[in-house]
Amino acid sequence: MNTNKNTFFIGTLYSLAAYVLWGLLPIYWKWIEHVPAGEILAHRIVWSFVFVIGIIYVTKKSSTFRQQIYLFWKTPKSMVPVLIAGVLISCNWFIYIWAVNHEQIVEASLGYYMNPLLSVLLGVIVLREKMSNWHFIALFFAGIGVAILTIQHGQIPLISIALALSFALYGLVKKIIKLDSVFSLAIETALVLPIALIYLSSLQGKGTGTFLTSSLSTTILLICTGVATALPLLFFAEGLQRISLSLNGFFQYLAPTISLILAIFVYHEPFSKIQLISFMFIWFGLILFTLSSTNLIRVSEKKTASV
Repeated sequence: MNTNKNTFFIGTLYSLAAYVLWGLLPIYWKWIEHVPAGEILAHRIVWSFVFVIGIIYVTKKSSTFRQQIYLFWKTPKSMVPVLIAGVLISCNWFIYIWAVNHEQIVEASLGYYMNPLLSVLLGVIVLREKMSNWHFIALFFAGIGVAILTIQHGQIPLISIALALSFALYGLVKKIIKLDSVFSLAIETALVLPIALIYLSSLQGKGTGTFLTSSLSTTILLICTGVATALPLLFFAEGLQRISLSLNGFFQYLAPTISLILAIFVYHEPFSKIQLISFMFIWFGLILFTLSSTNLIRVSEKKTASV
């Protein structure tokens, strides 16, 4: 009983940390908005790989990691989900960077408001996760909020849909993969690393790359994209292994809310009363879902204790 409670608490902390960091990421991308989105994506892949490999060696997990690579080498089919995860997260990174650097933070945030709904549905349909009536009511209110945002947007939000689908599917794949989060991220980035290196080498060869040719601050920020990218992803993966995909999906409302606050008060993107109303629906659903989840955990613990 205590173990389950501690696991849930630690998983919640990991998830909250991941989404707070993701919510603040627009600040980082704005610092290097003069760098093309494709080049930033390539650097994210390269330096994320370097950062994660560094973690593996510092934590003395290198031998275990090599064993995992050997197992994948013997059974190539088992690497397919990891490859899919790598492609999905790379697409998600590119779309988000492009949106932020083209003053589309509001539409990007809408995508991450849609994403939890997809995560919940995938959790129920694919993983057969159970939801109470209160969960469905909470989902209904959150859905109303997202629907209002979509209608108010006035057109099909392609950026939002692409971000929501790519990350929801990434979360599902990560939930299915039974692999250490650090190892998984290392392999995910390693699989797309050759493409990133070829692209960056091409840019540097043509003299159009910004790495080492621009300001020192830009070079440092590009290198640090590894930390900015990998750290929240590691927190996300650790949290996902400890709490349900459905509950994790609702925590995801934190990131777009923080991003929207930045968009409105820091970057002065427009914000209407209709958007405020939609956020009220979303947050009511989130609070309702969280409270009902807490109650379900207590009931589950009581049943476990009585057995």
